[in-house]
Amino acid sequence: WCREVPPAAYTLAERFWPGPLTLVLKKAPAVPERITAGLDSVAVRCPDHPATRRLIELAGVPIAAPSANLSGKPSPTTAAHVLHDLEGKIEAVLDGGECRVGVESTILDLTVSPPRLLRPGGVSLEQLRELLGEVAVDPAVTRALSAGEKPKAPGMKYRHYSPKAPVTILRGPLPAAAAYVNARARDGTAVLCFAGEEAAFHAPFVLSYGEKDKPETQAEKLFACLRELDREDVTEIFARCPAKTGVGLAVYNRLSKAAGYREIPLAPEKVYGITGGTGAGKTTVLRTLAAQGARVIDCDEVYHRLLESSVSMRRELAAAFGEIETEGRVDRKKLGRVVFGDPEKLAELNRITHRYVTEAVLAELRLAAGEGAPAAAIDAIALIESGLGALCDLTIAVSAPVEERVRRLVAREGITEDYARLRIAAQKSEDWFREHCDAVLVNDGSKEEFRQKCEDFFRSALNSDL
Repeated sequence: WCREVPPAAYTLAERFWPGPLTLVLKKAPAVPERITAGLDSVAVRCPDHPATRRLIELAGVPIAAPSANLSGKPSPTTAAHVLHDLEGKIEAVLDGGECRVGVESTILDLTVSPPRLLRPGGVSLEQLRELLGEVAVDPAVTRALSAGEKPKAPGMKYRHYSPKAPVTILRGPLPAAAAYVNARARDGTAVLCFAGEEAAFHAPFVLSYGEKDKPETQAEKLFACLRELDREDVTEIFARCPAKTGVGLAVYNRLSKAAGYREIPLAPEKVYGITGGTGAGKTTVLRTLAAQGARVIDCDEVYHRLLESSVSMRRELAAAFGEIETEGRVDRKKLGRVVFGDPEKLAELNRITHRYVTEAVLAELRLAAGEGAPAAAIDAIALIESGLGALCDLTIAVSAPVEERVRRLVAREGITEDYARLRIAAQKSEDWFREHCDAVLVNDGSKEEFRQKCEDFFRSALNSDL
């Protein structure tokens, strides 16, 4: 059925067939042109479902198998989905149960060099590259076709897999996505989120389409969820953005096409949380990130700005703690005298201010994403305790030997050594940070050595999926 079959085709077939991999090869003369739309190539696959294998065996010939859905609609993953679209238009459905993978097969074009991924699916790009080395990715995998571009494979159209209601992908951490949706939700709003996130969204229709860290579960459920929302009184759909690695790339590809590539960045691709004790060296870390293009958000600076500018926060503080203003400005010393030494009042202060600071940080993250910043760094002493760590892809504590921190504090702030030790003793220990943060950067060398350590760490992190 094919001619000029390269060795790579046999390598891939031995590894992935029967299975969800389709190979585009040059067609032999025996393949009718009505099967290939006049193209000189044909897409071939050996499926692994026992019912399909038996059907092919009984037929004794290859089977041409277009998608069993109306053009542009979400793909079917059950016999009921097929009948919903095609009842009265087809003779029968061979019901083999629910689809196991969920998304369609991976399509790899072997008529070009290097091989080109036309559609991600159940076999991941990483698996293909492991066997073949270089594999190119067709631009249509992650963007719309340009005017005049012709699709090279099924499913490469501009808008595909789409329910009736418009879909918008929200790219960013859960708190940012929840805040965005909850501020806009109305009667017909629906949300596609990850398992366990449902309670964060205040919308009439909230469905989970899989587990955040298990893209194979997202692939299995995505089309069924899109179809379920197509049956409800839904006017808009917001969807959490999946990772673009492994089978996640296939999920992202289908979701992007369902959305017509409509995507709202709520944060840069990477968000780092930076914390640590006084004198540990956070400034060096933040300068390193800024030099690599990251937007630095200083939460202490945000808090001070809110004390000046947020009327609603000042009203809440006054209601909780009485008269705390002097000459129209919040008197921080007066506020301090009220709360410090009283754990309950301090907790109430944190409850109020953390909420406002988080809202301001979310706004800054969205602004940074809109301006194209590749990353953002949230600098907060109480990063974990305040809940700001939930906004971060990676939380990093900066640590240094106690004696070195004492020396820096004395030199920088002109305080006594005893007072410096008291301040350090009142802060979280390195063991606490190791338990609660994803990573700890230890500043135990020269300033230049630590700067280089930071550069290496973040250069690696920026190009990885940490």
